Amino acid sequence: MEKDTKQLISDVLAQKTSYALLFGDANKVLDNFPKESVNCVVTSPPYWKQREYDVKKRDEDSIIGQEKEPELYVQQLLSVFSKVKEVLKQDGSLWLNLGDKLFNKNLMGMPWRVALALQKDGWILRNDVIWYRQKGTQSSRTRLRSVYEHLFHFVKSQKYYYDYKSILVKPKVVPKEINGVMISATGVSGRRYRSQIANSAVLTENEKRDAFAALDETLEKMRDGKIVDFRMTIRGNQRTLHSNNGNVSGRAKELKEKGFYILKSHADGYMPNDVWSIVPEDEKRDDDEHYAAFPVNLLEIPIKSCCPPNGLVLDPFVGTGTTVIAALELDRRGIGIDISNTYLKIAEKRVKSIRRKLA
Repeated sequence: MEKDTKQLISDVLAQKTSYALLFGDANKVLDNFPKESVNCVVTSPPYWKQREYDVKKRDEDSIIGQEKEPELYVQQLLSVFSKVKEVLKQDGSLWLNLGDKLFNKNLMGMPWRVALALQKDGWILRNDVIWYRQKGTQSSRTRLRSVYEHLFHFVKSQKYYYDYKSILVKPKVVPKEINGVMISATGVSGRRYRSQIANSAVLTENEKRDAFAALDETLEKMRDGKIVDFRMTIRGNQRTLHSNNGNVSGRAKELKEKGFYILKSHADGYMPNDVWSIVPEDEKRDDDEHYAAFPVNLLEIPIKSCCPPNGLVLDPFVGTGTTVIAALELDRRGIGIDISNTYLKIAEKRVKSIRRKLA
């Protein structure tokens, strides 16, 4: 006898199996999850007015993306994500991929409509990642070619799980010493800063002394391999990064109080930026008619940073299984939900293939 939805979920939570693919309307299936049982949610819901789904007639009213008005689409997603919030752990994250839509030649701004509605519903938005797809269609001569989508990172609370060390980008260039002078990864030696400190007409003698000491300490850390690069801002020479108002910018406050500050790039790596250049998945699969599958590479940073090892990743719109596959490849567990049995059969085939490779 085939296991029911609750049992399939229970088996994954009890670590009797590493994944489950669940058929049904996400709004209803999510009611079977225990509260706060999921570490991380990564999903890409059907975009508004972008495609049709092969589902049984009784399920047509549950399809998201076919609403007559954009406001109804937003309401439908809010309904699902309110239940997602209930099953997500307090320190969990939601990563949401959405693309935009032109309707009657009017760009809807759909990703931000949804994002702002989620914020109003209590979600905290931490990042808006731009996924630069590196290719796009040229279907119009009256507007620019569209080559990006949004990937929003939401959390439930201000304290959340985030393993930043797992996603640090290792520096490709390391400092080196030339004629006794340390040169950073980008060619900074400190000579210019030393001259600016010595010749400053706005720094006090105490501030100059402290600035020299901080610069020497930074160069020593670079010599020891603890940092690979740095930038120094000195009052009267460089401007602050964002604002000169100490109430707005912590750096401006530091510059006012100390006369300088130093930004350092540590040797263990630096944080990725919020523009990701990743080519969309375009592998041809004979049994796969899902034309909107996002690539596994897009999910690496969200899962590594926001789901602990062996934790549980959920995708309430799993399609052909990419999120579950990414979770398994990264040593996490995965549960996917979809209203299309056709897609779930493809997902099952793909997941089993990956599991054989990982075995």
